[in-house]
Amino acid sequence: MSKPTPPASAPGAQARPVDVSERVTLLDVLRGFALCGVFVSNSFTWFSGRNLLPHKQSEALAAPPLEAVVSSLYHFFVNQKAMTLFSFLFGLGFSIQLSRAEARGSPIVPLYSRRLLVLLGIGVAHIFGVWAGDVLSTYALVGFVLLLFRQRSDRTVVAWALVLLVAVPLLVPALQRFGPILLHGAQAAAESAKAGEEHAAQLRARFLAGLSSGSFWTTQKENARYFLTAMLFQMNRLLWMAGILGRFLLGLLAGRHLLMQEVERNRPWHRRLLVWGLVLGVLGNGAMIGMQRLRVAGLVDPAKDAWTVVMPAIQELGYLGLGAVYVAAFALLFQRERWRRVMQVLAPVGRMALTNYLLESVVSICLYDGWGLGLVGRLPPSRCVALTLAVFALQVPFSHGWLSRFRFGPAEWLWRSLTYGQVQPMRLAPQSATDTAVS
Repeated sequence: MSKPTPPASAPGAQARPVDVSERVTLLDVLRGFALCGVFVSNSFTWFSGRNLLPHKQSEALAAPPLEAVVSSLYHFFVNQKAMTLFSFLFGLGFSIQLSRAEARGSPIVPLYSRRLLVLLGIGVAHIFGVWAGDVLSTYALVGFVLLLFRQRSDRTVVAWALVLLVAVPLLVPALQRFGPILLHGAQAAAESAKAGEEHAAQLRARFLAGLSSGSFWTTQKENARYFLTAMLFQMNRLLWMAGILGRFLLGLLAGRHLLMQEVERNRPWHRRLLVWGLVLGVLGNGAMIGMQRLRVAGLVDPAKDAWTVVMPAIQELGYLGLGAVYVAAFALLFQRERWRRVMQVLAPVGRMALTNYLLESVVSICLYDGWGLGLVGRLPPSRCVALTLAVFALQVPFSHGWLSRFRFGPAEWLWRSLTYGQVQPMRLAPQSATDTAVS
């Protein structure tokens, strides 16, 4: 594909927030869908405390047949796929902003850097004020690296995406597994790994006890402690950030070629994505679920079976494959009038995704932490997912109602006002409000 030229615009035009009429509705719909998946993932693994429970206790919650089915469905269709979509859309959004900056004849770096710095500040406040599992700060930091690729060729972008999404998941686990053995010997490496796992288990237990506390301040203190001691400098965090950058680059590439802005013209590409994504998604996610079943049955032990180091790369291909299926399916279905009307229900959720993401965290700690309803560590997978979907279902009319009166969500308004250095108008004009309600 040849690189398209950016849309025409008045040279030297002042930078401003995107108007509602300029938004790509399909991207808002897909972002709303991705937000639902991210919420389910965060609730399933973190807010519910499942990742903090001892393995036997966690497995016991998922042991009944219904829970095993729900758990398998989650891992196949949702786990990491929603984050793949969200990261892809972040990169695509950067590409759109870059094109608009080029059309204005203004540099992208100063404005986008301010945008990322504000997002970083919101993310840090989210970490220490609400929840340690924040993704906003990570997106902001990786976003600065994304700026380095703004003028790179498609070939360079593709090469780096392959390195980050295929080579890194192969090399890093192999180095983590075999590096200590080569440096210190098998016995010393095994002892060190065991000590590291015991320390990590202690940190998880302390965090879980903090979340179960009836004191809000105790909970937030342990939340901050866990982030600083167990998450901030973890090697897996660097691996995760590399994957996010790889997804950003795929979004940047898609945005350059208007993959989601001009779906009809790119219909053959979407069909290819649908077919090949389905193949990779089924193979990669099927292998992951099979591995989990073998671990539960005691037939595979990642600490002893060296071949399991290839699983992160296989899983990554599964995440990307199914993520591509979602992108292509939404794009193709959105071209049909009946499907478009149904799918547009999610558009307001996607337009105020930052507000909804933060709201989900606040609601979740009220539901799960000990000072709230105290559900942490108690809900089986099916009830956790049902509760999460019920909360998200309430966010849909909330988003529609809010955007029928205001231009942005509250968090989006703050983000834009700080980015542009001036207070943005919040309320819709009467005619705009009517148009928004009708559209």
